[in-house]
Amino acid sequence: MHNWESFLLPYKQAVEELKLKLRGIRASYELDKLHSPIEFVTGRVKPIKSIQTKLIDLLATEDEIESVVKDIAGLRIMCQFVEDIDTIVKHLRVRSDLQVIEERDYVSNKKESGYRSYHLVVKYPVQTHKGKKHIYAEIQIRTLAMNFWASIEHSLNYKFEGSIPAPIQWRLENLAEQVSKLDEEMTRIRQDIHEAQKSVFKGL
Repeated sequence: MHNWESFLLPYKQAVEELKLKLRGIRASYELDKLHSPIEFVTGRVKPIKSIQTKLIDLLATEDEIESVVKDIAGLRIMCQFVEDIDTIVKHLRVRSDLQVIEERDYVSNKKESGYRSYHLVVKYPVQTHKGKKHIYAEIQIRTLAMNFWASIEHSLNYKFEGSIPAPIQWRLENLAEQVSKLDEEMTRIRQDIHEAQKSVFKGL
């Protein structure tokens, strides 16, 4: 790749546009005084070194980047509750400004490490001075609790160069289960609050 800056520019544009649109979903819920399934949104473009490493892992050449590396543009949506994830996925599936081409449900089917999140790969059109360019972007959707665990696990993986000692790995997996139970309990609390509110309104 002779000019990385030029190559990555449409991906940066896609990230910024998608962040704005996703934050717009949150704003529309707030405007209607409804619970927003989106707590906040972050985004990034994959570092050049990480792209090159992934190409090596995939046994691909730089000419194949656009077709084989589908997470150069990455966004992360944080939610308060597990059920919010499904709401967001349904929103994204029906949008006319992007196309969902791949889904990986690590919420119902956690990874062996304990990792939970919902991943979507979307195709998004970016308008450049050369015309329309379709960009692949990965959108990860997870609760705040899932994100806390994933952030710690990622930093430890980096520190131990991908080989976390077995005793620590076991503790991380155990903690992932506790995080899942926390999400479940928060959902139950939310449901109990709704039921209590209904009872109050019925008594008025």
